[in-house]
Amino acid sequence: MTTSKGLRERKKHATRAALRTAALRLALNHGFGNLRVDDIAAAADVSPRTFNNYYSSREHAVVAAVLADRDARIAEAVLARPANIAPSVAVGDAIVSEYAGGHDSDRDAMLMITTNPTLAAAYVRDSATESGRLREAIARRCPEADQRAVRVLVAAIGAAVRVALEDWLSPTPVGWSFPAVTCRRCCGRSSHHSHRRSTPSAGRDDRVVTTVERTAGPNG
Repeated sequence: MTTSKGLRERKKHATRAALRTAALRLALNHGFGNLRVDDIAAAADVSPRTFNNYYSSREHAVVAAVLADRDARIAEAVLARPANIAPSVAVGDAIVSEYAGGHDSDRDAMLMITTNPTLAAAYVRDSATESGRLREAIARRCPEADQRAVRVLVAAIGAAVRVALEDWLSPTPVGWSFPAVTCRRCCGRSSHHSHRRSTPSAGRDDRVVTTVERTAGPNG
């Protein structure tokens, strides 16, 4: 029974991943305005009804693909931090690195998201969803930690990212749009990300960095 259940879960995970990957690929290749659920389902070799079992909309699927990649990179970065670093600092540093660093693989996707209001709204909304990957990474770093405390930390970081993203997408920033390197110095962070490459979202990413740093705190 356990083996059968595990197989079903792996198949569900694979289907979910195939759908979001297909959605993002088709949106980038043909434009989000031309993206249809039927095409996503066909590309993933499932029915449109199956698509609706996993994602509530085209926006949801496209954004899920981008966030899955970011969640994976953040979780890997948390695990890579030295063992003597406090969990909150390790998480804050990982997210700061993600938003300040810029990734070539995200460039076109983020340009598409930031120029489409419905995609932008979905991105902000779904960014605050608790990351299972991040929670698992913290649990691996700190197996003795109270799991409720881990959930609170992940939820707080998620809320900070959402607030920052709302400002990031706002036409009238609310007061922390100064350079990321200055934010890090004020918050006690290192400045080793200051030589990042420019991306379509680079200027606004500084506000995401600042809010996350304020939430995580310099001492964890």
